[in-house]
Amino acid sequence: MTNRIRDIRKAKGLTLADLAAACDPPTTAQTIGRLETGMRQLSLTWMNRIAAALAVEPAALMRAKAAATAQIVAELAAAGPEALTAPREALLPSDFAAEEGPAPLVLAVRESVGEYRPGDLLWLRPLDPADAASAINRDCLLPKPGGRFAFGRLIDRRGSLVGLLPPGAGQKQVVVDNPPWIAVAFMLVRPL
Repeated sequence: MTNRIRDIRKAKGLTLADLAAACDPPTTAQTIGRLETGMRQLSLTWMNRIAAALAVEPAALMRAKAAATAQIVAELAAAGPEALTAPREALLPSDFAAEEGPAPLVLAVRESVGEYRPGDLLWLRPLDPADAASAINRDCLLPKPGGRFAFGRLIDRRGSLVGLLPPGAGQKQVVVDNPPWIAVAFMLVRPL
């Protein structure tokens, strides 16, 4: 088992020092770093302290090595989705029940675009392109050649061509030829 302290800490925008200060009683950034990397054993006492500081259930800190996790694969900006240099783990909301099948993908919103605001996380479920009819008139993310992405409302499917209407005002339809997968939006997480 590996721990997810670093992933959760980063997803909440905390530094090592922030998390160390939030623990009760406070500890040092060095201790938190050692617990994150496994250089120090993560006891039940430490799990409870860190989970309370992160406002998550203690079980959320642990991950089985073989478990598929949701990945943030791109950030949405005014010009469209931009691929990340390296995907990062996304944290499931605590009341979300994971389903069987491939792990969800996540699109992080960096700038206001259409109905999306900075800080939003748009959760997407990968579909086989043959099932594209079920995604018509829903927001979707598609891979494009060269490690890029297209995002928008799926408005057309003709043969191997998939048409998307980007969410920004005045943007033209984007057509992707024969995408290997289509990820359809199923959940929006917006911080308050």
